[in-house]
Amino acid sequence: MEFVDTSILCNLLSVPGKCQDRDKVIVELKSKRETGGCDLLLPVTAIIETGNHIAQLSDGYHRLKCAERFAAVLQTVIEGRAPWALNEVEWDAAHLTTLLAGGETGSTLVEHAQGKLGCGDLNILIERDRYLARTSGVTATIWTLDVLLAAYA
Repeated sequence: MEFVDTSILCNLLSVPGKCQDRDKVIVELKSKRETGGCDLLLPVTAIIETGNHIAQLSDGYHRLKCAERFAAVLQTVIEGRAPWALNEVEWDAAHLTTLLAGGETGSTLVEHAQGKLGCGDLNILIERDRYLARTSGVTATIWTLDVLLAAYA
């Protein structure tokens, strides 16, 4: 099982300034699909972060085209045609408590902020940990191009 990070989604969607590894990501996705080596989960956090990256594009044309591609991808998730499934997570007090504590990382949210691991990346780790807590007999990693996040993945 692999959680798809924002860096992967931005490359697949060709988000300007966030897609320098697009060819590599496409090849890797094709390989994952052909070998059936792992199932992919799309964290809620990656959806929110990707949407924010798109909304912050300064060029209106690129913002529109990326938003359209993003909406189309989300529609494929809803219809079960995407190469990944949505990781459904409940945002409640327990989730926020875990986020503040830093989950299984051994450092708090504040400590991670000092070390430049953002709240979104930390939340992807929390989503993965909560997924593992509610399933049994599975392992889960994070497919990411982010070096800091990869250290915890």
